[in-house]
Amino acid sequence: MPQVATKEQMEPRPAKPWWREPWPWILMAGPAAAMIGCIITIFLAVQNFSDQAITDGGIKRGLVVSKPAVATNPTQASPEH
Repeated sequence: MPQVATKEQMEPRPAKPWWREPWPWILMAGPAAAMIGCIITIFLAVQNFSDQAITDGGIKRGLVVSKPAVATNPTQASPEH
């Protein structure tokens, strides 16, 4: 015998608030994980490598690190001929 749908079954269910649905949280998980990873990376970089000495002859002026150009003397250049 076929079942007849009742009035309660025909009415749509009321929508849940957005925070009770799983999809917004799943979609926000990726960017949230990337932001947490970025914060951890910045923290580790500042904590471990912020005050390292320059050992290869560079000169630090503010935030810019430059290496002085090597001056060559043309009279001391070795002849390749």
